[in-house]
Amino acid sequence: MPMRSLFLPAAALALGLLAATGAAADDQSQLIESINAYRSQPQRCANQASSELPPLTGDPRLTLPVDNVGDLQQALARAAYPMVNVQAISLSGPRDAQAAMQAVRESFCQVVLDPQFVDIGVNRQANQWRIVLARPLLSARLGDWQAEGQQLLAQINSARGQPRQCGGQGFAATAPLAWNATLGTTAEEHSRAMANQNYFDHKDHDGRTPGDRAELAGYAGQQVGENIAAGQDTVRKVVDGWLASPGHCANLMNPAYSELGAAYAVDPKSDAGIYWTAMFGAP
Repeated sequence: MPMRSLFLPAAALALGLLAATGAAADDQSQLIESINAYRSQPQRCANQASSELPPLTGDPRLTLPVDNVGDLQQALARAAYPMVNVQAISLSGPRDAQAAMQAVRESFCQVVLDPQFVDIGVNRQANQWRIVLARPLLSARLGDWQAEGQQLLAQINSARGQPRQCGGQGFAATAPLAWNATLGTTAEEHSRAMANQNYFDHKDHDGRTPGDRAELAGYAGQQVGENIAAGQDTVRKVVDGWLASPGHCANLMNPAYSELGAAYAVDPKSDAGIYWTAMFGAP
């Protein structure tokens, strides 16, 4: 009997916590739906008429703690959400999504009706609300550099599987490339350097060539080539750009290469925003 008296309140507490968590999640989703319904109709805000706006997309990376009062850019960088602009709304008092929406309409209509924002995250803790609206740096939603590097490998191999004319040089279909982790890490480091240091070049700021960087990373291959790109926000755009450039196309189709490592990096403060590197190798 004493054991039952101890366990029952604990179970009741657990159920209560689950119910509260579920209610908060429902309210968060309901508020996003209400904001999108509000945006979908012309509104009068700050003595100006807004036009119909597309819905905001819920993004879990924008669901920040309600007590997060630090640098929004740093918080989103930690959440792996590179962005152009961000705005946060903090509400204290609304007991449900309907009351929160009323507060948004009365005090923050200009924020939620700003056409530049495309993503939203909402968090609620008791009667405290945190609404974050943002515009990402990239229109496409990219995976991490390894995932996109593998996508780049797949599309390059697809291109290598067909005969191709690269400027004045013809290439027969050739064998697919295999992923090389050392070349991948080296490509990521160069992409990161270009993004963070805001330059676009095969040589880094220490004057090292692609071959130098591969050798320093421990790559034992005898032949190394490199393609770089900047500004394109999808793998498809990157590969299409390389295929349209005779030199890049020739690198991509070169039958001497058998390995590849590729990566991208972003920095909102850089000129191009996103930088890509593909390193080709032959053991």
